[in-house]
Amino acid sequence: MKPVLFAVLTAVCWSIGGFFEKKGLRLGNLSPVMGITVRTATALLVLAVASFPHWKTLAVAGVTPLLYLVLGGGVLAGSMGMLFFYTGIATGELSRVIPVAFGLTPLLGFLLGAIVMKEPVTFYKTLGVIFTSIGVLCIAGGR
Repeated sequence: MKPVLFAVLTAVCWSIGGFFEKKGLRLGNLSPVMGITVRTATALLVLAVASFPHWKTLAVAGVTPLLYLVLGGGVLAGSMGMLFFYTGIATGELSRVIPVAFGLTPLLGFLLGAIVMKEPVTFYKTLGVIFTSIGVLCIAGGR
């Protein structure tokens, strides 16, 4: 149950955060890349303090795990994904961008988990992904 609670808290933070980010971009007439820069600089400060007790683990982690984090988290999710997200919220409807951006992640996560990570495919997971994907299609295509 803890992982689901953390997922719900993530959704709450990201949704409310997205609202404030869109307001900040509009009020400040800021470009998406400037918004990401402010967000990332703030996150870096908070996370530097929070991670301080774990810094010594970097020395023993090895190159491959760090490369996965740099490419997956830093380049794809942290930079490119955020640039696309900020461009979306700066130019589109928050009520459409957030559900589509985060509504497709269950499908992609499900496929990567099942195919690459060999995680179990269950009826309820499959049904949930199908319903979520239908919802994304309705939100993305609906006028």
